[in-house]
Amino acid sequence: MIPMSRTLESSPNALINKKVLDRYLTLELPENKIQATYIWIDGTDQNIRCKDRTLDFVPKSVKELPIWNYDGSSTYQADGANSDLYLHPVAIYRDPFRRGKHILVLCETYSYDGTPTATNHRKECAEVAAKCADEEPWFGIEQEYTLLDIDGQPLGWPKNGFPGPQGPYYCGVGADKVYGRDVVEAHYRACLFAGVKICGTNAEVMPAQWEFQVGPCVGVSVGDDLWVARFLLHRISEEFGIVATLDPKPMTGDWNGAGAHCNVSTKAMREKGGITAINQAVEKLSKCHEKHIKAYDPNGGKDNERRLTGRHETSSIHDFSAGVAHRGASIRIPRGVADAGCGYFEDRRPSSNCDPYSVVSTILSTISLNK
Repeated sequence: MIPMSRTLESSPNALINKKVLDRYLTLELPENKIQATYIWIDGTDQNIRCKDRTLDFVPKSVKELPIWNYDGSSTYQADGANSDLYLHPVAIYRDPFRRGKHILVLCETYSYDGTPTATNHRKECAEVAAKCADEEPWFGIEQEYTLLDIDGQPLGWPKNGFPGPQGPYYCGVGADKVYGRDVVEAHYRACLFAGVKICGTNAEVMPAQWEFQVGPCVGVSVGDDLWVARFLLHRISEEFGIVATLDPKPMTGDWNGAGAHCNVSTKAMREKGGITAINQAVEKLSKCHEKHIKAYDPNGGKDNERRLTGRHETSSIHDFSAGVAHRGASIRIPRGVADAGCGYFEDRRPSSNCDPYSVVSTILSTISLNK
């Protein structure tokens, strides 16, 4: 039977009877046999790949997990004549799909000679974060995304027109204001189960657009949690027959784009009088605007050109700006922070499809290492 809410043009995944799978997921497995899903970032620096293997033990730490290989020529990362690349496990999460003792394994990618692949930005991020460990840098990232039907149209939008103008959709409630809440709820719970430090979610300004927040996390771990949260988002959307896109401007015209606003706080910023440290960081950022724009989307700023127009709650990609409670600025200092005289600042420039490792390492290099 075809679900009433879907049509013949729906994703095949939406038409599969998921109850059949339950018969097999409840099968008793041999003792100490678990399934591990290895997850990595491919050569686009945006898409996530995964594959599964059986382990005959339950790992107590990531160091116990075996290095694995894959075909880099099929992931835009290697030539077919020398295609083997390697997955180095770096973090373990609980598997919300199989549950039990099964695990998700986030990996870094390396070439045959031991050098990181071009899109392995985690290694550099971890090195930079280690140099700044004494400052106890906290990060929180607000990940915006848009839910699409299988035909590429935003979920719930008229097929031959547009919904009403923006206004009632942000944090909205009601069938005429929000679309896809089931995906959002499933994703939220899956993140909590997996061990991702997700701290909230809300409907965004454009209909079918949503946001979840990860953090506060210390250093490189915010990148780990965000990439796993993205994996879970795509994997859950797959089951619903829906596409989750991180495109920073999925719809042209008078519609908001999607960002990954990054909230930053060091120990000095959190202490009494920390507004001085915040202002010093903002001053350093003002002198490195072009460097940050290049690092804040995987295409060196080209994707953000479509979003950072100075409209729709964005700053201009060409100019640096900062202000208290100003959502049209590059850097926003929240009103509560200004009143308290300490806390954090928000960098609103990163695009929704940014690599969080690049964002974190670039910010720390500027405000802490003076590079």
